Amino acid sequence: MGTRAPRGKMVRGRRLARERAMQALYQWQIQDQPIKDVCNQFLADEQNAGIDTEYFKELLLGAAGQRDDLDSRIAEFADRHPTLLDPVEHAILWVGFYELLNRIDVPFRVVLNEAVELTRTFGAEDGHKYVNAVMDRAAAELRAVEHRA
Repeated sequence: MGTRAPRGKMVRGRRLARERAMQALYQWQIQDQPIKDVCNQFLADEQNAGIDTEYFKELLLGAAGQRDDLDSRIAEFADRHPTLLDPVEHAILWVGFYELLNRIDVPFRVVLNEAVELTRTFGAEDGHKYVNAVMDRAAAELRAVEHRA
């Protein structure tokens, strides 16, 4: 038998990784610190019990490293330039688009659901509707085969 974590623990760990990555990306936008410093600060935080640390680092550093490409992709599906988005929703879209483009192993419905839930928790009152619409349009194109199935 392998040493894989039980499914429920993995799901919770990834959910926490997405949440913390979104928070770190938000902070990165607001405070304009080097992303590695933000990453280290979040990794040192005591609120990380149960987090999938490797997934957190991949999401955070991957989204930050691909920021320009992700913003170009977001702009294709949004009604405004990403720099005009609320910073929370912008960070959530970075995480969501990163997963849509780079983590084909994560079903698009999971990516969309996680983005919507993050927005409901941290975003503006109806921000989840906007994030859902943008992410759904993106998934229809970026994951066309999976989206049609």
